[in-house]
Amino acid sequence: MGPATIAVAPLTMQNMDVDPQVLLVDGSSQGSRPQADSSGKAEGKKPTVVSVDDAHPFELESYIAGYSDRMAIKRLFYILERCPTLAKATYQLAIQRIKAGRDTSFYKTAVDFYNTTLPEGEEHVKVDEGWVDSVSANITSERNKLEAELKTYQSNMIKESIRMAHRDLGNFYRATGDDGSALKHYTKSREFCTASQHVLDMCLSVLEIAVPADAALDVAATAANTNALGSGGPAPAAHTHKKAPSAERERVQTKLDVAIGLACLGQTSYEKAAVTFLKLGPPKGLEDWNGKIITPSDIAIYGTLCALATLSRGAIKAQLQQNEVFSVYLEQEPYVREIVTAYMGSKFKTVLELLDRYSSRHYLDIHLGAHIHDLTNLIRDRALVLYFRPFATVKLEKMGAAFGLTVEELERLVVGLIQSNSIKGRVDSRNKILKASVVDQRSILFTHAAQAGAQIEATNRKLLLRMRLQQADLIVKPPKGASTSPNDGNIWQQDDLLD
Repeated sequence: MGPATIAVAPLTMQNMDVDPQVLLVDGSSQGSRPQADSSGKAEGKKPTVVSVDDAHPFELESYIAGYSDRMAIKRLFYILERCPTLAKATYQLAIQRIKAGRDTSFYKTAVDFYNTTLPEGEEHVKVDEGWVDSVSANITSERNKLEAELKTYQSNMIKESIRMAHRDLGNFYRATGDDGSALKHYTKSREFCTASQHVLDMCLSVLEIAVPADAALDVAATAANTNALGSGGPAPAAHTHKKAPSAERERVQTKLDVAIGLACLGQTSYEKAAVTFLKLGPPKGLEDWNGKIITPSDIAIYGTLCALATLSRGAIKAQLQQNEVFSVYLEQEPYVREIVTAYMGSKFKTVLELLDRYSSRHYLDIHLGAHIHDLTNLIRDRALVLYFRPFATVKLEKMGAAFGLTVEELERLVVGLIQSNSIKGRVDSRNKILKASVVDQRSILFTHAAQAGAQIEATNRKLLLRMRLQQADLIVKPPKGASTSPNDGNIWQQDDLLD
């Protein structure tokens, strides 16, 4: 069953000077099961099969060691669905992580799926019914205890205790895999919050469910609302200065930016994702999200690939290479820094080789896997445009050697870029030469001069008409109550009548 849907509705908060918003839940009480494919599995598409070999290495144990809690399990399940080569090792690691928790449904799902990957004739793995029964009994006992505590606090009308009881039940249901019930209790705790910090904590708890579920729209809405809560809302109309963010919001700003970046990535807004990831604060700002939701290595990869795919060279140099904070993230993945250095040095063959070598790492990433194909194509296309820009003509054979492509592959790509108007030129298919379109600068200069002359003529006509109206004392006075202050944005202008 898919992840619960999060909608947004306004609610007044007594202890804040704005009307913040609260997230309501409209989802199944069964929670969300692991969804490994965000790129169309629900539509019946099979997940992409990823191969791991010497040319495309992937260290499973070192990779998954950086994650904790349910994020590690979800990523292992994602790999299990896509990489038959690592199916056995992935299943064993997943079972170890699952049995360290309390999600029996996740355990059964993992066992059933692993059995479908086994070749014919191999004995299927059996469900550990003893562990399932033991954990189920403990879950029932703890749930009854927490619900009894909630009823007691509700009868005593202790607001803070009721909020904490809903929070504890939300944490309990999230640990047992029932995300729908967890969201229900988190959002119910909203009406019992007595401080802005309580609301921020509630919103972060909702994000911790929405981000792993890959609910991009819900994550974006929740993060935006949390930003509004922490900043105290818009400043009054009488003041032009912007209200300073609260201390609570400053503390969680990195988490909110991470959530927004992942939402933009999920919505294929790669440029916005790049800008968001590149402006993140130091890794210490992730706090408990480091490993629980994302790792610094992930941020380095997501931010760099999105930047190379969408930003100009000047922006990459200013926002990525000269960014001291983001360089801390790049230290986690040295090969990513190599890609950036090669790209800025116009060593595009090296860039494509590195992207291909680490493609398995990228395709097996739960957030990046659905987008890495498009990102790689965007990076390659921008590199082709940059390579050809200083030339009037270039042989496709020479250009192909610079990218590690055959002449036929390069010709197909270049024709596509010409058709999309990314490259202004034409291909000589017989001689295999790419020629830049000849631009008549003289004609362009005359066209711009004519346009400028027409604009000046129109302006002069308006000025002469204004002078004649003033000479004839034909002046329309502003209506009563209209502001005449030059500092007022709503000033009534006589010139509007002349346009």
